[in-house]
Amino acid sequence: MGIADELIAKAERREARFGVIGLGYVGFPLAIELAKAGYDVVGFDVSSTVVDGLNAGRSHVGDVADEDLAQVLEAGRFAATTEMSRLHEPDAISICVPTPLSKFKDPDVSFIVAASEAVKATLRRGQVVILESTTYPGTTREILLPALEGTGLTVGEDFFLAFSPERVDPGNPRYQTKNTPKVIGGITPDCCRVASAFYEAAIDTLVPVSTTEAAELVKLLENTFRIVNIGLANEMAIVCDKLGVDVWEVIDAAATKPFGFMRFVPGPGLGGHCIPIDPHYLAWKMRGLNYKTRFIDLAGEVNTEMPLFWIRKVGETLNERGQAVRGSTVLVLGVAYKPDISDTRESPAIDIFRLLTGQGARVTYHDPLVPTFSEDGQQHHSIALTPETVEAADCVLIVTDHSAIDFNMVRQRAKAVVDTRNALGRR
Repeated sequence: MGIADELIAKAERREARFGVIGLGYVGFPLAIELAKAGYDVVGFDVSSTVVDGLNAGRSHVGDVADEDLAQVLEAGRFAATTEMSRLHEPDAISICVPTPLSKFKDPDVSFIVAASEAVKATLRRGQVVILESTTYPGTTREILLPALEGTGLTVGEDFFLAFSPERVDPGNPRYQTKNTPKVIGGITPDCCRVASAFYEAAIDTLVPVSTTEAAELVKLLENTFRIVNIGLANEMAIVCDKLGVDVWEVIDAAATKPFGFMRFVPGPGLGGHCIPIDPHYLAWKMRGLNYKTRFIDLAGEVNTEMPLFWIRKVGETLNERGQAVRGSTVLVLGVAYKPDISDTRESPAIDIFRLLTGQGARVTYHDPLVPTFSEDGQQHHSIALTPETVEAADCVLIVTDHSAIDFNMVRQRAKAVVDTRNALGRR
């Protein structure tokens, strides 16, 4: 029996140990599902605060309840550590580290490089390494493979290497890690076979593809599809505004067509860990191949301009009341990037907050899920949402549709309201 078959048999018997590098919104839920499936899981993270909290039973990720963490801790199937020297222990290692963009919108793969170097330092025969971090096509083959083969071990024979893109939607009540189909591509066919065997126990549906590049591109296509269609919806909002037409009426009517149309809606801009970032990995890669990804660039341009569009609407609304933006008090409702979560990554509400402040407005905010946030080194605090705080504002700008916010009270008490979200007018 070869090493690949030995690993597969070990996974099937749940005698394998699984390691997860990066215990954030991707890695931690994955680690919990693997532990629930019967694996002995070691979570690796550079933050001692995160590690100590998890070992004490405190989840820092909204999609994982403390009760779920307690279940795997009590069963002895999960433990977290900052000691990367222990990476020789797992039979399978999933890398779930951040991949941000630089200020020039180039991929920052420094976290992937650091993780690959940590794995390289302890790599042994009989391990499978799976990259999950979203990145540009070619990363697995161009960065991880040379590093790991630098140990003298051979991919597909001594160790196995694959890519499986994360598909996490924070706060989604229907689809979580376990029931979201998982795409897997390996450097060799055996790499894909081994990686699939390890995930099979924890994930309901696996979707194998022929190469790591195909798997890497799947994730980028998914989010490029979204950024382009959201950009179209946002541009349609601007078109309708200039024509004096209700954009929501147009979208709702178009959505009655039972074929050839998918409903996307406009909003304050793009936010979150994926859509504003991931397509730029592909744009960057293609620039190196002398090709311009025009849809991505144009959609990014339209979506980036949406906070300015809403700032102009605030200015127009205040002007109708004989006021300038400078000196006016604007209350922003919701700074999370989408409803009913506490995540502010790339949130357009933060851009709106900064732009209003830059125009001289006195800006406050209320978000029941985000008590504080930092912007340009300054700490901001959520204020209570009361009739008095609403009445004290010259304009209320509704950005995030949190179900915990009493929008009816806001509409009854506010002097002026600018509303960026579809559902709010339909409560």
